[in-house]
Formats: sequence, structure tokens, C-alpha cells
Amino acid sequence: MAHGKSQRLRFKRRRNGRTDYRRRMRMLRGGVPRAVVRVSNTQVTCQLVEFGRGGDSILASVSGNTLAKHGWPADASRKSVPACYVAGYALAKSAIAAGHDSAILDIGLAASSPGSRIFSALRGMVDAGLDVPHGEEVLPDDDRINGTHIDDSIAAAVEAAKKAIEGA
Repeated sequence: MAHGKSQRLRFKRRRNGRTDYRRRMRMLRGGVPRAVVRVSNTQVTCQLVEFGRGGDSILASVSGNTLAKHGWPADASRKSVPACYVAGYALAKSAIAAGHDSAILDIGLAASSPGSRIFSALRGMVDAGLDVPHGEEVLPDDDRINGTHIDDSIAAAVEAAKKAIEGA
């Protein structure tokens, strides 16, 4: 039977390119909950996840579909930069209400380009008061957060959603 490094069968999620186990273990060793941000073809999903022996447990979750109850327009995109900001803001407010005040950002295998939608969600978390280690140079600017590059009505929708989240 072969024992070499190239003949060894890797974990299925590693073979399919879904999980970087080295990065995951580095994050789990800290014992701090992870703020997981994923952007799909239709929406953004932000979750606060804690590692446990039986598997990860989700402490708080906000997705693009749940943004409507926070006042996000039904016809607006649920994966744009402003939508990601509002989702991150809502996640941080619910996490703080549940007694979690810090987290580390988990972007998975997504590209970490400055000003991206993932870092827009991070800025929403930071603006809401969640302590997440980050560098200021990766966060998007105010014009992109407010959606002025998309439409002027999006800026009003972002402010209305923030007020609805504050009131909830």
C-alpha cells in the first residue's frame, strides 16, 4: 500500500477547494467566535459562529432575505456593497444583544481585495460596535457604503435600515 504524500487521500472539502484547514485551525485556536461572511450569486450571509466539539454552532445570523424586515427595499440588490454593510450592522447588533462583544473575520476562500463586499460587511460590524481586528485601509469609503455609486435612493434605504435595526 502506498504511503507517500501524493498518494494520500485528502479531505473531501479540501479536494473540492471549499476549506483551507490550516487557516481554519489558526482561527479556531484563539477561542473567539468567528464572524463568517459569504456572498453568493443572490445574497449575502453573515453569521457569528462558535466552534464546539460537536461542530460549529451559529450564535447569530443575518442573510439577504432577512434584510427586508429591517426596512431594506424589496427591489434592491441583496448582495451589493450597501446590502452587505446593513447585513454586517444587523449581525453585530444581534451579537452584542446576545452578549458577544468580539469576533474575528472569516472570509473563507474569497478574494480579500480592499473595499470589497466582504469588507463592507466588516465595516458594518465595526460601526455597530463589534470588536473585530482589522486594518483601516481595507474598508470601503462612505460613498460606496451609502450606495451613491448605485442610486441616490439606496443611501436613504441604508439610513432607514440602520434606524430600524437600532430600534429593534
